[in-house]
Amino acid sequence: MPRDHSTNILAGWERYRVKLVERIDPTDASGKPRVEVTLERKSRTFQCSGCGQETTKVHETVVRCIRDLPILDAETYVWVPRYRVACPTCGPKLESLSWLSPWDRVTKRLAESVVRLCRVLSVKHVAEFYGLDWDTVKNLDVAALAEQLLPVDLSRVTRIAMDEFALRKGHRYATVVVEPHRKRVLWVGNGRGRDDVRPFFELLGLDGCARLKAVVMDMTTAYEEEVRAQCPNAVIVYDLFHVVAKYGREVIDRVRVDEANRVRRDKTARKVIKGARWLLLRNRENVKPEDRVRLQELLAANRRLAAVYVLKDDLKQAWAYTYPGAAARFFNGWYQRAIRSRIEPLKRFARHLKARLSGIIAHCHYPLHTSLLEGINNKVKVLKRMGYGYRDDGYFFLKIHAAFPGIPENAG
Repeated sequence: MPRDHSTNILAGWERYRVKLVERIDPTDASGKPRVEVTLERKSRTFQCSGCGQETTKVHETVVRCIRDLPILDAETYVWVPRYRVACPTCGPKLESLSWLSPWDRVTKRLAESVVRLCRVLSVKHVAEFYGLDWDTVKNLDVAALAEQLLPVDLSRVTRIAMDEFALRKGHRYATVVVEPHRKRVLWVGNGRGRDDVRPFFELLGLDGCARLKAVVMDMTTAYEEEVRAQCPNAVIVYDLFHVVAKYGREVIDRVRVDEANRVRRDKTARKVIKGARWLLLRNRENVKPEDRVRLQELLAANRRLAAVYVLKDDLKQAWAYTYPGAAARFFNGWYQRAIRSRIEPLKRFARHLKARLSGIIAHCHYPLHTSLLEGINNKVKVLKRMGYGYRDDGYFFLKIHAAFPGIPENAG
């Protein structure tokens, strides 16, 4: 083949030129055609991958088969002599090439193409598309994500939000920490206990923990205890969404079940109460027009359900205040109404919430919430569906980092 063949110009195999190109057609309909390219050396100097020094001395040569981007509809296999140079500074070292990482069996441009496709497809589908091994595709994606995203810069973090999400069935959970104003995932780790989240604060360091001003979370005791132990200057802020969700589980659900049991002889009334769970938990503004009449009839017929439903909506107003004194007065009024209701689940919840009133009042100074975390939870579900589940939690956590890289500080 001529030395100045167009393949030499277009392929970009630095320091090499094409010696031979051969196309091999498949023997059956299920196979793919392949192009085999044999390269030969055109440069007499070699660059050490250790120090970058140029040398002409060779320690040994081994011919390797490297995968490159497909040529038209054919898989491309490149046979290339790989030189181990005799570097006077580093000793025997593999030659450094701009188009091929030292120990990879795919070119850099194929690796980049694989990584781009992994953003929208599963590893399985990308591997099938390029005819690569599943582990090869995964390792390429992991390496690219780690290089792009890690380590995370925590030097200016002053406010964080913490929440848990389900990894998979069987009560396996993980914790995610985000920077709310930049919408950036800072850390993801297995578990939801104190010991499980401690690595984040160790990563943050003593100065970072002292710099932290506010942490928004649900009322998880483990999170709160670890934050108080590690971050002496941080204020705990309770999130409205999680407090209302806890109210729904511990008050509305409990009262609904008790009322259904109380009228068990009246099968019609029992069926109506048991079937009203989501109607009672849904926000009033989200109730469909066709369900409003049913909700009004249910509340009119059952005083206890009406009381817990009204107090649920009133509790949300505590997060609307910007002055701590006004927020405290409102909550005390709500607390007195809850205690006078004589509904035991409601009274227990009110006492539990009063003991943590500071976490509600703190919202006046730090109006943070975990709505971003709820968006992350939804994205996590999408990622799991796209990947048909993840066996490697570390890889899955990198995917979550990539989905929420954050808004640049100089944006806007």
